[in-house]
Amino acid sequence: MEKKPVTDSGLSRQVEGRLTRNIRRDGRHNVRRVGRTWQAFHPWLAVVNMSWPGFVVLVGGLYALVNVTFAVLYFAMGPDAVQGSAAETEGRRFLNDFFFSGHTLTTVGYGTLAPVGVLANITATLEALVGLLAFSVITGLLVARASRPSARIEFSPNALIAPYQDGKALMFRIANQRSNNLMELEARIIVQQVVPKDGKPSRKIDYLSLEMDKVELFPLTWTVVHAITPTSPIWGLDAKGLEELQTEFIVLLKGFDDTFSQTVHTRFSYRADEVVWDAKFIQAFHVADDGGYMLYLNRVGDFEKL
Repeated sequence: MEKKPVTDSGLSRQVEGRLTRNIRRDGRHNVRRVGRTWQAFHPWLAVVNMSWPGFVVLVGGLYALVNVTFAVLYFAMGPDAVQGSAAETEGRRFLNDFFFSGHTLTTVGYGTLAPVGVLANITATLEALVGLLAFSVITGLLVARASRPSARIEFSPNALIAPYQDGKALMFRIANQRSNNLMELEARIIVQQVVPKDGKPSRKIDYLSLEMDKVELFPLTWTVVHAITPTSPIWGLDAKGLEELQTEFIVLLKGFDDTFSQTVHTRFSYRADEVVWDAKFIQAFHVADDGGYMLYLNRVGDFEKL
């Protein structure tokens, strides 16, 4: 890919303090939004984007909260409101009301517990409606989370600067952690540096030209290489120079997921102190006895010093 000017990469050129990095290691932007109003909060988006353990805890917590709430209502109606809930202690009766709430919320109904009276039946009817709506929403969230395509790319923890042809090159290695087929994978690297401009520090943003910016198939590893030539933004810089310019290499990947038939994206970044000089990657796969490839994801980042 030929080097081209960047009109607006979405990264601010203003410098206020020392920025650790633009892209975190998990691919998220290093931005904390403050001053938002409640209208900006989107609960569906928040739940879809949260982690699976967080989602399980949220659903379980809401399920318990709803059951406790209705159990309190049944308990407040007295021991005769729910047939079969009477017990020798108040604690045991509340527990029976809680179980009845669970039966009603899920519309199971084993026949051992039943509402008695108009008020108890109205409450049970309302809870059944809440259960139907709640489980419909949870099902939709599960489908949205499970069917959303995403790329799980293994990046080498370090980028390397190694001998390349008659000079040197910046390179990093990636592999697909999942067994799905990624095709037409494209890579771009944005380099951001802090340079003086009109007597003030300013961020300079450029694209790096790549030896190969696209692979048609991605079954093994791909070492993305930027040859450091006189036209490169990092030409003539050593490790100290990269650090002084607060250099960050932002990696953008885009590919086609053959399983979901959709385009997927992922991001990563390397800071100057995460670049290893005069090293080369060690091969992370080999051909097995049966003629197939053995890819070792835990070796994607392995390198040796030259």
